Amino acid sequence: MSEKRRLGREFFARDGITVARELLGKTLVHRTPLGTVRGILTEVESYMGETDKGSHTYGGRRTARTEPMYHQGGTSYVYLIYGMYSCMNIAAMTEGNPQAVLLRSVMPADRESGRIMLQLRLEELNRKQLKREKEPYTLEHCPASLKKHLADGPGKLCMAMHITAADNDIDMVESPDFYVTEGMEVKPSQIHAGKRIGIDYAEEAADYLWRFYL
Repeated sequence: MSEKRRLGREFFARDGITVARELLGKTLVHRTPLGTVRGILTEVESYMGETDKGSHTYGGRRTARTEPMYHQGGTSYVYLIYGMYSCMNIAAMTEGNPQAVLLRSVMPADRESGRIMLQLRLEELNRKQLKREKEPYTLEHCPASLKKHLADGPGKLCMAMHITAADNDIDMVESPDFYVTEGMEVKPSQIHAGKRIGIDYAEEAADYLWRFYL
């Protein structure tokens, strides 16, 4: 298939809210052991740096973990939650200004990507089946819920697109294997806003409408 135009530095070197809204409908591309997978972004969240109580960098927390957020716009920031699931962010703004966009949900951009995503999710599910001494699932026989909720959460997105700690701190403007391209047209009327998820600790920042979805 012909590749669409990649997003350049100028796209990411803007504030995290603008970048988040305009990422909707764009295509996340990642080369995996099973082939290149493409996912259309359908839900994202903005994290607005050192003054945002929901951000990992709130109050100037610049650590080995959060360092990629301080790098130039277009840098990947991948971290673990619960010690087991990866979450994927893309840094916005410019060097030293740690705004970022959390990628919450994608849908397959094409049939082959859907097949690869399902196979990658099945690999994870079958590891659990093995521990339970149960029969593994196959592409033909797998839970309907797996197909329905293939990549509609930060952890599921990373599993479906094989995004791991090895993909942390990658310049997605320059990388040949991990980047974002133009995708489908999204009209402003198609974009909805809501509260960010899972940051109840963030006081008033928990109520900011910085989650955007189609």
